[in-house]
Amino acid sequence: MSSRVWLRRAYDASTRNDGYRVLVDRLWPRGTRRADAQLDEWCRDLAPSDDLRRWFGHDPRRFVEFERRYRLELTDHLDAVDRLTQRVDSGRVTLVYGARDSKHNIAVVLRDVIEERRAGRPADKRSPQTRDGKRGNS
Repeated sequence: MSSRVWLRRAYDASTRNDGYRVLVDRLWPRGTRRADAQLDEWCRDLAPSDDLRRWFGHDPRRFVEFERRYRLELTDHLDAVDRLTQRVDSGRVTLVYGARDSKHNIAVVLRDVIEERRAGRPADKRSPQTRDGKRGNS
C-alpha cells in the first residue's frame, strides 16, 4: 500500500493518521452517521455509475472486468481524479469505502489510478494491466 494513499472501510474507526478522508462511494454507507464518519469530502464524482455498480455486485469473479470498465468511466472525471491526486501530493489521503471486501472494491482501483497519475503514467484506458499481470480484454 502506498504510504500516501490509505484505504479504510467506512465502518472502521478513523485514526489521527488518516489525513484527508474522502468517501468514494456513490451511496452513503448504511448505518453510518455522517458525524461519526469524520470525512473531509464525499466525492461521488469518482464513484462508478449505478449501472456498473449494480453489474459488479461485489462479485470478485467480475473484478477484472469491473476494473477495466471503471477506469473507462474515470476518464470522464479526470478533473476530480487530478484534484485528489494533488491532494495526495500534499499529504496522506484515506479513501473511505463501504464494501466488505478489502481487495475487490472501487477504492483499490482508484488508489492504483492515483498512484499511476502521480508516477506520470497515464493508465491505458482501453486495457489496463490488472494486479495479476494480465491485460484486460477490450
